[in-house]
Amino acid sequence: MNKHEVYLCAPVNALVEGIYEEKIPFSEVKKRGDFGLGTFDHLDGEMIMLNSRIWQIRGDGRVQEVGDEALTPFACVCFFQAQKHAVLGGDHDYEDFLGWLEGLLPSPNLLYAFHIEGTFSYIRTRSVPKQECYRPLVEVAAEQPTFEFENITGTLAGFYTPAFMASLSVPGMHLHFLSADEQHGGHLLECRPHQARAGVQVLDTMELGLPTSDAYLHWDFHRDIGRDLEKAEK
Repeated sequence: MNKHEVYLCAPVNALVEGIYEEKIPFSEVKKRGDFGLGTFDHLDGEMIMLNSRIWQIRGDGRVQEVGDEALTPFACVCFFQAQKHAVLGGDHDYEDFLGWLEGLLPSPNLLYAFHIEGTFSYIRTRSVPKQECYRPLVEVAAEQPTFEFENITGTLAGFYTPAFMASLSVPGMHLHFLSADEQHGGHLLECRPHQARAGVQVLDTMELGLPTSDAYLHWDFHRDIGRDLEKAEK
């Protein structure tokens, strides 16, 4: 696999529509990456992968490491190898933090992987409880449990995706969090870093797996993916 390649086991448009079951094992996903994020079949929590280890942050906030037999309808992974590092010192609000990350990008029209280690004065995350299929993601996210942490150390992992690729992966900055003690995490909604060190990798090639389930093959994809993701991911 090209070291600058990102792998999507399915396009995010299926998840947005409510197709939450694809039965793709992480044993297959890990052939194409050791780092990334995603979810689990039936939208059963948030996933973060670091150094080939996979954690599940469930809807009740519990964190557990899972094996390669776990199944996913959507994962975005790569073999992470930072090409650039940068350090952010001092206290910053979320908008400043996002601006700093985006300032590390040479172009908004490529994909990038981010591995960020830091200490945060505040972090707010979310996860989602297990769902039945075919309920649109934007409706599920409207009821998402959220979690708040203060003075916490941990890792953010994720990707920047150009806006024109919204039907394939979450556009803009998409980050998941795991605390250093592996007890807390989730999809990042907001943070205030005290100190952070970011590693950035340019990804100029994509491999995309297209689902072959009956639901996907016969679905009429009509939703405004970008609009729904904007509501669901924020």
